[in-house]
Amino acid sequence: MPMSIPVLNTPVRHAAALALVFVLQACAQAPGTSSSPAATTPGSAPGAATPAIQVNQVGFLPGAAKWAVVPAAVPTVVPAEFALIDAASGREVFRGPLAAAAHWEPAQEALRLADFSGFRIAGEYRLRVEGLPESARFVIDARAYERVNAAALRAFFFNRAGIELKPEHAGPWARPAGHPDTRVLVHASAAGPVRPAGTVISAPKGWYDAGDYNKYIVNSGITMYTLLAAWEHFPAHFERQRLDIPESGDALPDLLDEVLWNLEWMLAMQDPADGGVYHKLTDKGFDGVVMPHQARNERYVVMKTTAATLDFAAVAAQASRVFAAFEAQRPGLSARLLAAAKAAWGWAHAHPAVVYQQPADIHTGGYDDSKLGDEFAWAAAELYVTTRDDAYLAALKARAQPAGVPGWGDVGSLAWITLAHHRERLTPAADRAEIARQITAQAGKLAAQWQASPYRVAMQRDDFYWGSNAVALNQALMLVQGYRLNGDRRQLDAAQAALDFVLGRHPTGYSMVTGFGERAPREPHHRPSGADGVTDPVPGFIVGGPRHETSDDCRPLAYPSKAAAKAWLDRFCSYTTNEVAINWNAPLVYVSAALQVLTPGARP
Repeated sequence: MPMSIPVLNTPVRHAAALALVFVLQACAQAPGTSSSPAATTPGSAPGAATPAIQVNQVGFLPGAAKWAVVPAAVPTVVPAEFALIDAASGREVFRGPLAAAAHWEPAQEALRLADFSGFRIAGEYRLRVEGLPESARFVIDARAYERVNAAALRAFFFNRAGIELKPEHAGPWARPAGHPDTRVLVHASAAGPVRPAGTVISAPKGWYDAGDYNKYIVNSGITMYTLLAAWEHFPAHFERQRLDIPESGDALPDLLDEVLWNLEWMLAMQDPADGGVYHKLTDKGFDGVVMPHQARNERYVVMKTTAATLDFAAVAAQASRVFAAFEAQRPGLSARLLAAAKAAWGWAHAHPAVVYQQPADIHTGGYDDSKLGDEFAWAAAELYVTTRDDAYLAALKARAQPAGVPGWGDVGSLAWITLAHHRERLTPAADRAEIARQITAQAGKLAAQWQASPYRVAMQRDDFYWGSNAVALNQALMLVQGYRLNGDRRQLDAAQAALDFVLGRHPTGYSMVTGFGERAPREPHHRPSGADGVTDPVPGFIVGGPRHETSDDCRPLAYPSKAAAKAWLDRFCSYTTNEVAINWNAPLVYVSAALQVLTPGARP
């Protein structure tokens, strides 16, 4: 157990299951995975060698683009070919040429591509190239992404604060309740006339943000948006889904039940006296590597900020729109959310530039953001679509920014996604052509990067910063928006490539999602996983991924590579590359659902 690892003061983040428990456990115990405990062994480091054939280790829908990567130096025979092998019988079922060798700078290596997109027969397979070990197993199946999608969403349940996770729902990862947050102090930075410093408030529930036990409004903002957008865009997929969470079988779909756990906490973070929203609920410093119920430090709400208040306004307006359809199940919730969104919007306009500044006695994540135009645009867009009030549209136009790849510090693209999805119900004052142009321009740019890439991904070297795996998935999210608007198949295939990337067609040779693939992370930087005594990590968490900046967080261990796309370490100590975070899991939920629904020939 990593109980001896010192508490790591994670700096500001730059980017940040299955219906039955026994099925989740089986996913986490995939063949070929290591059985090493989730602990750092001093003086040891994993080898730099990775499987030579890199492929999506979960699999493909029959109609999907299907690519794999092999080293350029192999094979030495002519012609250079690959074969698709039935995993059970060893029989060859498909053969094709390897593409010409090309150098991919982020991995600092030359490679060849194997394209077997034309093979559509369901089954379980491996890829074979002469002179190399066979690839990891993968499936071709019409429901290939249902399990990983459910696990990625169910991971949020495992990060709930203030609730006991019982064995019937959590299996081996059951734990007592921790951090009830019914007695939280108002920090001096958050003091006001009605709530002076030291005032006790209650703000229970919510999700632990990442590998630590704190809760942050800014990061909850983009996370909640992405999950609610997944519901708005693909409701039939989530209506059928059963996650075996405590609320399963009630009157709401499980995704919305899970969202509510965090939404109710967010509502408690708004000061009823003025509509402003506290930036975070936190200890003064990070908890040690202990279970939630063993962490008993005093908790605080810290500082109201413009970014947090606008993120809250956007989510509340969006959630009001979503829960309006469930008035019978949750009477008054939609109206309450809209009133809260409007109050937050009013506070932000009265305080348009309150940037988070870390108090001297607080040492947890900052999520500080000094550029607030994107938050104003996003909140205005959500309020406009929900209310159809052109005053919000005018505010949006005044702050609108070109669409890009979303992240917690750049949420302007969320406004364009919302406008595009709801374009048929906008008022006459909206410029529908401009909305479409913004989405298609960004999706087209990313598709061009994918097509030009020797690795067939849109990722560039500079995209490998903190949370690079989520960058790939948020690129895919934007590509999906383009495909939904214009049907450009290149954009769907490029989104598929991003999912392939995080599921094992990755220069490290790993799937980046716990419990999925023959080689998957075993030691995520996640305090419950580090302290629970369970060998296998909770399945369904995506880890941050490689980053081009030098890391020294695991001394005396060394990272196996300095290449931007390979500088990753599967050790608890590597909070810069192996942490989990809610804003990284949310696009995994969205993209895996989108591809399951949108890929031609997929079965719901």
